This record gives sequence, C-alpha cells and structure tokens, in this order.
Amino acid sequence: MYHGAHRFPPSAAPQRTPDRQPSETRLFSGVYGLVLASALAAALDSPGEVSDPGSDALWVLLTALASAAAHGYAHVIAHRMSADRGGVRIGLRAMLAEWPVVAAAAPTVVLLLTAVPSWWTEAAAVNTALVLNTLLLAGWGVWTARSVGRGRAASFRAGTADMLIGLVIIVANALIK
Repeated sequence: MYHGAHRFPPSAAPQRTPDRQPSETRLFSGVYGLVLASALAAALDSPGEVSDPGSDALWVLLTALASAAAHGYAHVIAHRMSADRGGVRIGLRAMLAEWPVVAAAAPTVVLLLTAVPSWWTEAAAVNTALVLNTLLLAGWGVWTARSVGRGRAASFRAGTADMLIGLVIIVANALIK
C-alpha cells in the first residue's frame, strides 16, 4: 500500500507540480478512515442482537472523530509542537488536518442511516458498506499512486494492495459471524 511515505533518490523522483500533489496526511487518512469504518461496521453488526443501525452509525462517526483527533494530537506530541508558542493553535490545526479520516467514514455512516427507516436491513447496509469501502480503497490506492507520478502498472498494484485490506475485512466478517 502506498501512502506517499516512499522517498525516491533525486534522479528517480516523480515529477509533479507542488500545487497539485495531495498531502501525505490526506492520502494516509483516507485509507485509514475507510479501514476504520469498515472494521467498525462489521464489528457492530452482530447476528442475534437487536438491530440498531442509528446507534451503529453514531459509533462509526464518533470513533472516526476520536481517531482523527487522537492522530492529530499524536503528531503534536511526536513533533513536540505543543511546547512551541501557539501550541494550542498548532494542536487544533493538526487535529483538524485529520478531517479525511471522518470524510472517509461518511459513506459507511450514510449507508447505516439508510437502514434506520427500514429501507433495508442493517446487515444489508453493512455488507454494501464493506463492498463500497473495498472499491473505494482500490480507487484511493490508484489515485494515491498516480498523484505522486507512478505509472499505470504501479498504480494498479497499489490499488490492488489497498483493496486486499477491504477483502480481508469482508472475509473476517464472514468467518467470525
């Protein structure tokens, strides 16, 4: 899975214009948010329990918000920015920069909420979310690789690697339940 962390020798660095290249935080957080939302949705939907898709959607959203805040705060601590002047401001900006985690969880939250008025079952909403998130992971992997200048074959491999994470969650969900 490629998250922009690879460093290339100066001669092999992909050529991109700086204003068009997505930040490493957005790239990482998008994948992280999709995996988090998938795992939560799969874990919260338990056979034999009373279905409560509204509560499960709220848990996915709150966990994504808490994860984004914790990840941003961890960056502050790791970089010791909290001791600098404006530490609170820097900390808040670091936490707000993690918005892609929450944005990536949004499709799962929306799908769970569509099960609240009994348009379909929570299990169907979760299964749809798992498939959608897996496809989004594949697309995210391809987009990430392309955005840093990778070729089509490398981008396809990155998308496939990201998609495998979603497939692992789907298989684990099927085996556990």
